[in-house]
Amino acid sequence: MLLVPFTDEDAPLLCGWIQSPQQNVLWGGPTFEFPLTELQVRTHLAKPEVSAFLLLHEQRAVGYVELYNVSRQERRLCRVLVADDDNRGKGWGKQLVSLALGVAKEDCDVTTVSLAVFEQNDAAIRCYQSLGFERDDGQTKSRVVEGETWVLLRMIKHLSR
Repeated sequence: MLLVPFTDEDAPLLCGWIQSPQQNVLWGGPTFEFPLTELQVRTHLAKPEVSAFLLLHEQRAVGYVELYNVSRQERRLCRVLVADDDNRGKGWGKQLVSLALGVAKEDCDVTTVSLAVFEQNDAAIRCYQSLGFERDDGQTKSRVVEGETWVLLRMIKHLSR
């Protein structure tokens, strides 16, 4: 497993992984419209506070993750995605998050990594908890998606040095 920087040339690959409006919201929140386009991805990645990565397995991209620069001390883990159903359930999400935490730790000023995850995304929540993330119940929000209310949980991990 290898985490490599995401480039503009990778945008078509990412767009192909997002197959439905619901998956688009589950993955990207309100940031992107469905269908996901290369222009949306490139515009988002042009923001200086966003660092995006691909997870490679045997030289094939199997996952995507972003680290968002919230402040000097905090990075937010965003838009974690294992490529498709064939790749899910193999532990690659945990590898992806673990490697992203390693990138965050490279900056000595970073003490906290946070994330937001929809409450119904049980597999993701279990993955994050297994890596030391804890719920921050004071930061819970909700969004209405296709007429349903989805609860958005915030989780945090304090980095040890």
